[in-house]
Amino acid sequence: MINLNHKDPNIDKANLCLGFEKASTEMLVHNVKKAVNQTKMDKIVLAGGVSANVFIRDAFDKLAKEENLKVYYPELKLCTDNAAMIASAGYYNYIAGKKSDLKLNAVPNLKIGEDK
Repeated sequence: MINLNHKDPNIDKANLCLGFEKASTEMLVHNVKKAVNQTKMDKIVLAGGVSANVFIRDAFDKLAKEENLKVYYPELKLCTDNAAMIASAGYYNYIAGKKSDLKLNAVPNLKIGEDK
């Protein structure tokens, strides 16, 4: 998504994000449905930070009805991911004077505290 923004900074970011949310949810539901059909499981758990997403929860509720599944979710207050860790690292970089603009790109193997 950020690469599309780099190519066209005037892109409608709300529509871009909505499209990503929809496409990733459809792929997730498709793969879970395929796994359920192959394994004959009738219970699934949606957990982690993604389980707080209302769009994803709604899609899994629909899948549960279609496939006669039981879907378990944690309470929203328990749907955590690594956002706090990333925010903390960002805070310490910020107070150290390290800042990035929108030209920043993902570097998956970058270690915390390491410059790219």
